[in-house]
Amino acid sequence: MEYSALKQLIQERRSIRKFADRPVSEEDIRELIDCARYAPSDTNSQTWEFVVVTNPDKISAIEKMTWDELHKRAQEAEERGLSREGRLLVKSFGPYATAFSDAPALIVCLATPYQSKFRERIFDPIGLVNDEVWREEGIKSSCLASMNLMLAAHARGMATCPMTGPVLLAEKPLREYLGIDESRQVNMVIALGYPSETPGKLPRKEIDEILTIVK
Repeated sequence: MEYSALKQLIQERRSIRKFADRPVSEEDIRELIDCARYAPSDTNSQTWEFVVVTNPDKISAIEKMTWDELHKRAQEAEERGLSREGRLLVKSFGPYATAFSDAPALIVCLATPYQSKFRERIFDPIGLVNDEVWREEGIKSSCLASMNLMLAAHARGMATCPMTGPVLLAEKPLREYLGIDESRQVNMVIALGYPSETPGKLPRKEIDEILTIVK
């Protein structure tokens, strides 16, 4: 693959929040997961799993539980004298947190516990770091796999939108609804489908703003 083609693929990917009424096939889903699993991970620990919901009623249920939790947080804010912030939470953040509502598939990205021979034989015996660091290691690798998945979807003419809103707001009911084990961390959800909109290119920070070269 030529570099220019890869760069174009990366730069043209967009987060899509409006999807066409067209189902996503199981073959497509399996292809995307195949690409995701080739992401790099710490000592090849492969700390990722994916739960893909394609039932429209179940996606609607997840949307409802997200809105329910959102309204609950807004009510709590109002009771603390933060009525304006509560209204903004519902009006401004709500649509972003539930942008998966008309997607034909919702991917719940999980991070599994970091396990490796290095941790077992060296890191844990000497107490290299605490358990929270290992939780973070799992999330890092899971994020890399999720990026692979989204780029692969774009290459297949599909669209995605990564979101943490449902996790921030409704992780507990989401876990219970999908039967997600407590040993798994819910990293993000990704709406998946075929786009019905073409958003424009968003501004990016200049290279010199984000790059430091140490010579």
